[in-house]
Amino acid sequence: MNFKSIYILLLSIWLASPLVFAQKNTSVKLLTTKTEFTVGSHIVLKFKNVNNNTPLLYCSNSYGTTLVSGTINNLNLEYTLPENIAKKIGVINWKILDKNYPTSGKLYIKPKAEVATMETYIGPPSIEAGGTDYSMLVVIPTDSLDNPVPTNTPVKVKNQFLNSEEVDNVFTKNLIAFKNIYSKKQDGRILVSSEALGTNSKEFTINAMPAVPTRFKISYSSPHNYADGNQITNFTTSVIKDRFNNVVSDGTYVDFFIKNAEGNILKTSGLTLNGVANSKIIHPDHADNWSVKAYINGMAESNIITLNYKQVVKDFNVAFTNKNRTISVGPLQSFMNQMIPDGLHVKLYIYSNNQLVKILTKTTFNGYVYFNLKPAIYKNNNYNFKIETAGITKQFNKKLW
Repeated sequence: MNFKSIYILLLSIWLASPLVFAQKNTSVKLLTTKTEFTVGSHIVLKFKNVNNNTPLLYCSNSYGTTLVSGTINNLNLEYTLPENIAKKIGVINWKILDKNYPTSGKLYIKPKAEVATMETYIGPPSIEAGGTDYSMLVVIPTDSLDNPVPTNTPVKVKNQFLNSEEVDNVFTKNLIAFKNIYSKKQDGRILVSSEALGTNSKEFTINAMPAVPTRFKISYSSPHNYADGNQITNFTTSVIKDRFNNVVSDGTYVDFFIKNAEGNILKTSGLTLNGVANSKIIHPDHADNWSVKAYINGMAESNIITLNYKQVVKDFNVAFTNKNRTISVGPLQSFMNQMIPDGLHVKLYIYSNNQLVKILTKTTFNGYVYFNLKPAIYKNNNYNFKIETAGITKQFNKKLW
């Protein structure tokens, strides 16, 4: 045989070998041609069975793996996939566990175009009015087997606010559909619901709260402007609103800071009701000038108002009796020469050898205050006394015996 004939013979063998191999591998041949099934379908894989044996079928999907036993029916090998695999969407990889005739493939389980339930989430539940803040609605429509519906399934998002109603269409993607619900310029409640393929969700509520408060004004009222340490000054704000003219929420905290003539800071606070905050403070017990400004912490402030309180107690008498151990202070009289209201503070400073020994504080009753210095505490000696009340100070040097 010449060289050319040998070459042709070898080439023929090489070309024919894949056919032989293919014939060998097609001894177990898949008869089922369908590769896509609707979720929940009854799935049977049929194979041509040459050797009349029943190897196991290995199946795997995203929920796990399983082995399926085959049965012979009309000389064909059949495998019925378990219901728990056919109920879940996704890809099923299968393989015949036969070392002589390995065969494998894939099945695609598609979702049903129906909605049985809708998982719906919304948040945050409270947003700021003004049209820039929003809450997100997330909808997960699922079929009767708890599988997400096909991509691009339409979902209607409905919302109602004041006198307007809106309906927007969104579509599922990556198993969900979502929609940003923006606030309006007015505050109030936004009612939200959704619908997919005839199935409706429950109603949700978004509270559109007033935005950041703007600058406001304060004013005051009092029975008189005398520093009697008894009457009440009431501070009131104007109706506090945001930049969209919405009245701020009830319970907004307002601080009133008061700076007196000595540079000391006093503070009183109030909560808004219908946009107005009120707060009270007692009159000083001596002449004073107040500068008052209110703040909503970190958000808004008011104008400045000034208050001038007149001195009411011009003078008072001090009497030492009972070996100078009983000290009476009074009468303390107010602006119409009436006795000062009960409760005015009177302080007695006691010094011995220029060292402060004790500070005694009492409040007036019927215009008088009495201090009794017990011998067991204050020995017989010379003492310096300083009496302070209503912004007036008097000093005495007395001997106790």
